[in-house]
Amino acid sequence: MQPGAASASDLDTLLDLNRDYIRAVQASDVKRFGEILADDFRCSLPDGTLIDRDRFLARAAKPIDISNLEVHDVEVRVLGDAAIVHARTTYTAADGRQGSGRYTDVWSRRGGRWLAVAAHFTRS
Repeated sequence: MQPGAASASDLDTLLDLNRDYIRAVQASDVKRFGEILADDFRCSLPDGTLIDRDRFLARAAKPIDISNLEVHDVEVRVLGDAAIVHARTTYTAADGRQGSGRYTDVWSRRGGRWLAVAAHFTRS
């Protein structure tokens, strides 16, 4: 394998974790987030606010204000013990209008496990 090349198992694992992350968003599944977020996790919100893991978990515990969240065009880049996931989203807002967004999640292999260390998402 070339330096920096991703193994198929890394890609499969990260795609599974990406699906888990989105399911956790939809279900307000704080337990699952607790399993996949690193202690030093940070998230940039659409309004530019940067929150830590505890604030993210508190926010995640509340029901989301969108429905029909779908993920498209998932791109996973593995860079050694780090990985970046880019994707596009579509959803229905609380008022019924259709929306879209993008997200970028950063993962780090720590102690043999992939953990989310950073996230950034937008909505339009």
